[in-house]
Amino acid sequence: MNKSFVFIIFAALALCSCTGRGFSRVEKAVIGGEGPVLRVLTVRDGADSLFLRRKAADLPAAALKSEAYRTLAEKMVATVTSPEQDGVGLAGPQVGISRRIVAVQRFDKPGEPFEVYPNIRISGRRGETVPGPEGCLSVPGRRGVVCRSRELDIRYSIVAAEGGGFVVRDTTETIRGFTAVIFQHECDHLDGVLYTDYL
Repeated sequence: MNKSFVFIIFAALALCSCTGRGFSRVEKAVIGGEGPVLRVLTVRDGADSLFLRRKAADLPAAALKSEAYRTLAEKMVATVTSPEQDGVGLAGPQVGISRRIVAVQRFDKPGEPFEVYPNIRISGRRGETVPGPEGCLSVPGRRGVVCRSRELDIRYSIVAAEGGGFVVRDTTETIRGFTAVIFQHECDHLDGVLYTDYL
């Protein structure tokens, strides 16, 4: 096994090292890096491509209550909305954080806001799948047609103020239409799946 490959694997494992106490030192370094946006990993880079294929881990309560989480959420939204990216969704692994977190533009809400969903999972899908065009910030220069459900249920964590502190609770929501497509695309990233796998 050559030294470059060993280093790539070690770096990916270090970047993903997850503890019950919160973010790892490497994750904090990525989150706290200079500038308001994060670097988007792409399949054009070998190490990035390996990282994008990892399954993401949940965020423990300690991480969700931290300043690092708030910074990550802000930077994910700033990244996906930046002129360089101009996307509609972004997943943690795409910015070097192998955690179950996505930022999604809610076209189904007034003002079409971007919102962040930690520990997200799709808990149910309904109806026939419908084909539609997709692209991906991590797969630049390509587009394809993917069949997706147009109605689904999601489960995710929320941080709520309670008794002078914060508590983490799970909640569920039903999503329909194009926004449901975005959620499916972004949740695929959390399982190491790219839309090109469906083509």
